[in-house]
Order: sequence, then structure tokens, then C-alpha cells
Amino acid sequence: MICYNKHGASLALRRGVPCSEREVQPLYQTTFGRVPGLASVIGGRMTAPPTGDDSTLLLRGGCVIDPKNGIHEVRDILIRGGEIAETGCDIRAEKGWTLINVSGLQVWPGLIDMHLHLGDLFEVSTEPIACAARDGVTIGLSPGAGNTFMAPALLGAEVDRGVPISLGVYLGGANVLSTCLTQDELVRLFRGELDPETMARKMTRNAITNTTAALAMGIKDHMGHFIMPDESVDRLFDLTSRAGLIYMSHTQDPAHAERMVGLSQGRPLHLGHATAAGCGTHDSAESGMARVLDLVGGNVTAEFVTTMLRPGRGCREGLKMSPAAQKMAYDALRDGKVRILVSDGQNEATMKGFGDTRDNIPALLELAQMGVLTLDEAVAAMTCHPAALIAERTGCRFFAEKTGHLGPGALASITVVEPDRKRAVYTIVNGEIVSFESRLVRRGSGAGGWVSRFGMLRRTGVGDLAMTAYQD
Repeated sequence: MICYNKHGASLALRRGVPCSEREVQPLYQTTFGRVPGLASVIGGRMTAPPTGDDSTLLLRGGCVIDPKNGIHEVRDILIRGGEIAETGCDIRAEKGWTLINVSGLQVWPGLIDMHLHLGDLFEVSTEPIACAARDGVTIGLSPGAGNTFMAPALLGAEVDRGVPISLGVYLGGANVLSTCLTQDELVRLFRGELDPETMARKMTRNAITNTTAALAMGIKDHMGHFIMPDESVDRLFDLTSRAGLIYMSHTQDPAHAERMVGLSQGRPLHLGHATAAGCGTHDSAESGMARVLDLVGGNVTAEFVTTMLRPGRGCREGLKMSPAAQKMAYDALRDGKVRILVSDGQNEATMKGFGDTRDNIPALLELAQMGVLTLDEAVAAMTCHPAALIAERTGCRFFAEKTGHLGPGALASITVVEPDRKRAVYTIVNGEIVSFESRLVRRGSGAGGWVSRFGMLRRTGVGDLAMTAYQD
């Protein structure tokens, strides 16, 4: 008798060591007959396995680490209709369910990478979205300082054509202020209240852009691209505060960060990749790191890049922190001053950010191993903490209620981790397996959706326009 898993792979051996039948816990057993669950022809009729959100998926026996709900124990997780239906011990599987044995693995809420370059930086040679999925990311927000109002339509079309993770974008601050729209009209635009006639007359003659522009998550400024006058920065703070957008600022030059915090006047500001200040490009590494950390608190939040927190202290092709600055970052994490981690990555891209999604899971595990954070606190830094910040800054409870945790009713976005090898074994997005053993699982329409400050859509419709026509 041979034991098989859902994908038909033999489980008779694990790493070359024979396993008992109890250790294997096969999903089904067969001798020489039919394998249940596969497409077949019986009695002149075809049968097929379930597809899409109609299927029921049971993760059995993994160590569930769900910081928001205070869970750190072996549990089963039942997924139905793209959401978490139930968590508990010994959930009884029923006929027709997909059953995955995850014993010996850790089951985390799906990683939320709120600073992940996915469709900018001139990336034409790799597949950063697919790479992110393989590395356990389930939601990625792309912060292009050069992103125009067209960005939601351009990247939204990719969602419609099938992507494995849920995506969102920040627009470039200078570009947002470049049209003829008044300040109040900009606020109304991002609230979804601006009339089409005004958009066509004062913003752009592109109806697709006008229709989708409000589907942004926030605004990003970048001192390396544009140095805006004080009055322009003040307009961006007014806009993001009134319209419920995240304001992210490029944080590499401490003087720029200090200027931005001063101009914020108590309005919300998020300091992107604050660890970059500890690399010594615009001040000594230790002084730069101290200056930026002194800004964090109250209306000012910050994030650290996972790559820079690992023993290598950064990328050889990018920036590396000094050992002293890295220790300061560890202390800020330990003290709770900084609670969010990001990749800023572009994986294998030639033109990339300061980090890499391949470092996310290793960094979280290593922070726990070093005693900087508990494992629960480390996982929270890329799950419930970013979800809570997004919910607070946008005023949209969807993110706190539906993302960043594994409670009933949450989106079934899950990262299953093999801690010994520091990698994602399964990435599950909205109830669908999108990656297994660091290999993309390709499906027709893709599991991802479009993420905006209003929540998530499974489609934007932009990707269909070339194929269809509409008649009023």
C-alpha cells in the first residue's frame, strides 16, 4: 500500500527516513484502484474535483500562531468560501473536503507587506508578484513615488488577469498635486464623491483613470525624486487626513524625515523603511538611526526592513546597516516603538528596494531566536499590526476584522511555515493555495484581489476592457 497526499506525491518517505503510517497521516490510501478526488470517467460520465471558493479546505495539526486572538497551539483550521469557518481541535473531515496535513509546521495569518514594490522601479525582467507569493506574502502594497493616477488601473488590470496575491498601491505625492483639481476636489475624488465632469475637465481625459483613481491605499513622497515646497507637503497632509489615506514618507535622510514630521503638525505620518537611516548615507549610521527613532511616537509610526534586521545587516547590492545602528533597531522593536516590518523588496529585480521578500520569514524567526521579540510578537509585525494600522489610518474596519488574523470570518489568507528551513511551505490567499514548496500554483483567474482604503475587490474590470464592449 502507498500513501499519497492531495497532489499525488508519495509520502512513504520523508527526507529519506521511513515514516510510520501514523506519522504520515495520509489523506487517502490506495492499492491499484482509482484515486479519490481526481478527474475521472465513470459510467460514461466525467467527474472532477471541486474548484474555487466553493471548495472546503481543512488544515490539520499545525501549530497555529495567531497573535491577535492570543492563540499559539496545535489546532485545525477549516476554510470555506474563502474565509476561516472554524478553528479547533480534531475537526472531523467530511467527504469532498480537501485535507492538508500540516503537522510539524507553523500556521500564521497571511503576511501583509505594506511596503513592497510590485509594479514600479522599471521592473521588466522578473515576476515580483509571483516571487512574493512564493515567499508567503498574501497582501502587498506597492509604494511608487512616481505612481500617477493611472496606477490603480494599470495594476488593477493585472489583478483581473490573474495574480496570486492581493495588491494595492500608494500614489506619488508630486503626481497627485499635478492636476488642476482644487484641494477640496482632491478630497472628494479620494472619497469617491467627485463628479465625472469635473474629473474630465480638470484631472484627465482618460475615463478609465478617472473611474479607478480613488482605488488607492495612500500617498508616498520620496526625497530622492521630488523635493516639494512646504505648502505642497501641507496639502498632502491635509488630503490624506481628510480623505482617509495613508501618508508614507521615504525615510533615508534624517533631515528629510525631521522636516516631514515638523510639517505634519500632529497629522498621521508613516516613516517608510526607517532602517535605511541607519546605513550612513546622509549622516553617520548611528546618528541617523537615533534621529529618526526620536521622531517615532504619537501621530508618527515607522517600519523596519526585514533584510536589514538579519545577521548580514542588509543587501550587498543595496544598503547595509552598521552593527550599532542594527542594535538600535532591535531595541526599538523590543521596546515597542516600531511594530511593523516590511520587505521593501523586489526580489530578484535588477532595480530594487532595500530588501527582499525572501528575508521576511527568516527575519521573523531569527528575531524570536535572538530574543528581540517573542515569536508571537514577531509574527504580529507582519500580520495584525499592519492590519490595525491600515484600519486606523483609513477608517476602514475591514482590515482589522478580515485580515491579519485567523479568527472565524477572517479572509482565509494563511502562510504555512517550515521553521527549520525558514520558508513558506504553503501560501493560501482568499482560500486558494497559490504556492507550495516555493513553487507557484497556477490557477485560471488567480486568487488575489484589489486592496484599497475601502476594503478589497476581487476584480476591477480594467483587465476585461480589451476583450469586451459595453452598451448603455
